[in-house]
Amino acid sequence: MDSKFLLDLGERAGWTGAEAALGLAVVELGELPVWWAAPVALVAASAKAWVARRLGRKGTASTLPARKDPASGAIA
Repeated sequence: MDSKFLLDLGERAGWTGAEAALGLAVVELGELPVWWAAPVALVAASAKAWVARRLGRKGTASTLPARKDPASGAIA
């Protein structure tokens, strides 16, 4: 497999896991019904994408460096 693909896969999976864990932590700490974890994770994902767009590579929600990001079209 292509190393850029694996980095992209790892980034996406890592952020998804972190957002899900945050959602579960919030509902546990807030003593809310567990179904609230999904909307909390959605807000976390949206916030991450917004921040990454402004601080990371322009025009993407990726947090990977440009030389590693498959969306950049850069050659490794």
